Amino acid sequence: MNRPLALGTPAEFHADRLVDVLIPTRNRPAELAVTLAGLAAQGGVPGFGVVVSDQSDGDPAYAHPAAATMVRALRHAGHPVLLTRRLPRRGLAEHRAYLLAASSARYVLNLDDDVWLEPGALHRLVTAIEELGCGFVGNGVHGLSYTGDVRPETHRHYEEWVGRPVPERVRPGTPEWDRARIHSAANLLHVTAELALPPGAWRAYKVSWIGGCVLYDRAKLVDSGGFDFWRRVHEKHQGEDVAAQLAVLARHGGAGILPSGAYHLESPTTVTERDVEAWEVVLADEDTPQPA
Repeated sequence: MNRPLALGTPAEFHADRLVDVLIPTRNRPAELAVTLAGLAAQGGVPGFGVVVSDQSDGDPAYAHPAAATMVRALRHAGHPVLLTRRLPRRGLAEHRAYLLAASSARYVLNLDDDVWLEPGALHRLVTAIEELGCGFVGNGVHGLSYTGDVRPETHRHYEEWVGRPVPERVRPGTPEWDRARIHSAANLLHVTAELALPPGAWRAYKVSWIGGCVLYDRAKLVDSGGFDFWRRVHEKHQGEDVAAQLAVLARHGGAGILPSGAYHLESPTTVTERDVEAWEVVLADEDTPQPA
């Protein structure tokens, strides 16, 4: 019989750790269990914390026995886990802002609840951001059902950074914006295979934005506004991660990292009401000339 699961408290969780993983979830107990299992298998980053914030319509996903077992496995391995509910729902950006406020770690990994990380992925991301010194690094997620669907026309969007990433102002309609095409399907797997990297090697490449698995320097994310724009967008939105990353790119730079250890579970989305692109609202505000 699965015994009651301790939720933890914000006061107990708040600490000056190197890394916290921030996971928003809704109506996905099976996917959350897989995501947590991936984290439980990570090595090389001792003591990282995990915050799960649930907005399910019924019981929280972390109450499912499979997810609860992975929470216990993480805690048993020395990883603090805070389990919370954030209701009523006020949109994706507000949920991200809430999770960010729950952490005081140097780096925060925004990890979606339908992404499995292969062993070593977190350590590689932390190594990369410490070496590059930019605002964020990320792993574009692989869709393994597309492994046989090779799209060479997208590979031209792969461009490596030479040296440390520098700030960039990326906007729709520019060649830089089209970099996101490299993250569709299994394109990154095919690009990585072509690179034939030796074991342990990684490469940083130029991005417009990355979905699903992004490690931020928390101070630089906050300096760029974080997700505080949630008050300016309708709650039925998507693209909140794009808005935040464009702001960080402009101030501190960012990069994708190959090889990617992030795999999309390819489950149906739980974000079915997508009336607004948050990044469009934010960019319109930023790019509107201010009166003299």
